[in-house]
Amino acid sequence: MRFAPLPAGLPATVPFVGPETLERRRQAPFLARLGANESAFGPSPLAARAMREAVNEIWKYGDGPSHHLTRALTAHLQVQPSNIMVGEGIDGLLGNLVRLMVGPGDAVVTSEGAYPTFNYHVTGFGGALHKVPYRDDAEDPQALLARARQVGARLVYLANPDNPMGSWHKGSVIQAMLEDLPPDCLLVLDEAYAEFAPAEAIPDIAADDPRVIRMRTFSKAYGLAGARIGYAIGAPDLISGFDRIRNHFGVNRIAQAGALAALADQGWLAHVVAQVEAARDQIARIGADNGLTALPSATNFVALDTGRDGDFNRALVAALEDQGVFVRMPGAAPLDRCIRISCAPATHLDVLADVLPRALAAVSPA
Repeated sequence: MRFAPLPAGLPATVPFVGPETLERRRQAPFLARLGANESAFGPSPLAARAMREAVNEIWKYGDGPSHHLTRALTAHLQVQPSNIMVGEGIDGLLGNLVRLMVGPGDAVVTSEGAYPTFNYHVTGFGGALHKVPYRDDAEDPQALLARARQVGARLVYLANPDNPMGSWHKGSVIQAMLEDLPPDCLLVLDEAYAEFAPAEAIPDIAADDPRVIRMRTFSKAYGLAGARIGYAIGAPDLISGFDRIRNHFGVNRIAQAGALAALADQGWLAHVVAQVEAARDQIARIGADNGLTALPSATNFVALDTGRDGDFNRALVAALEDQGVFVRMPGAAPLDRCIRISCAPATHLDVLADVLPRALAAVSPA
């Protein structure tokens, strides 16, 4: 089979191996699913009911512009409809953004060890990735800007709060980045975990600011990861550009109904955020009981520093998997001294507490 030149030169890999694939390999379900930063606390009951009711109309294509959800988001965020683009989660929006903004050979700057799906899209559309290291377990805004100026970057990617470390910058730091951004360069601000972050982490940026596009999702705090729905906030000219290349009916009716109801149920969101805070504390205690150090987190996961290298942690992740617990870890040194544990109800974390000592013993020298 002859592929087109660009995909022919790419590896046949995916950014993440999903837990279902891992379960098929081990021929058993996981006892605790703590690796994908999903919300095991579930969606709003109102969202679940809205999605059930929408099933009877699934014979219809989804509303292309996601009209009702877009209007609800504009009211929620105090922006205009022209500032919002609904898409198939942040992953889908990132793919469309890269396709829209990056040509073959165009420079794109990110951090070594940051969200790999963004990198997947950049290489998939022929962009040239340039990476800078983390500093103090956080993405380094000044290093990102310096590399962007050096290579003439079209895009600079930054997640705040960050995946995989859970760290965050104050909003004022992000605002200062915009003042130093090179000409003709766009800041891609991934705010997937914004609902869990302290107020000081959310920058005060006008939706019309042409220097930045912000990505948010219903996958995390709203518990709709399987529905694949998120949104971008940006200047009207940039947002309208998505209509040139996006899948106009890619967001299905059930997802739109669920997201609309979830957005209206801010009480459930507050409940989930409180549950996540408690789970972060429980994960930190479990880590401490096993000689591991929890890094501060403004997300729905906690990075546990084992004090060992990536080889040890890869073995630890595999040992946990063998015993029925799915977790992940950062892929680049020195971040790979950690494993990453998603927040979940206490009963799920009790499984981790039971299994972790045995997994550590299995991979530690006698």
